[in-house]
Amino acid sequence: MVGKLEPLADRLVVKPSEKEEVTKSGIILPDTVKAKPQEGEVVAVGPGRLSEDGKRIAMDVKIKDIVLYAKYGGTEIKVDNEDLIILRESDILAKRVSRKSRGG
Repeated sequence: MVGKLEPLADRLVVKPSEKEEVTKSGIILPDTVKAKPQEGEVVAVGPGRLSEDGKRIAMDVKIKDIVLYAKYGGTEIKVDNEDLIILRESDILAKRVSRKSRGG
């Protein structure tokens, strides 16, 4: 699976979340009308980008984080029959924060 991919610099690999294929009223949605998911789980993370003075700037996301990303950001790929997206860290709009990590 993703163990074969090692993102470089400030890139990461995300497995898009599966969207519901049936509406609440039971209507099955064909692929042509399904919205492209903009949320997924981070499955691989690069080491971070280099600053102008050559220091490594650590990534703000880590493996297993659930992130929201730009609608048209990244490059879609298929590895071992699995759909993945390679994104730059700047394409990440937000990450989900669990209640435990927020202190409540």
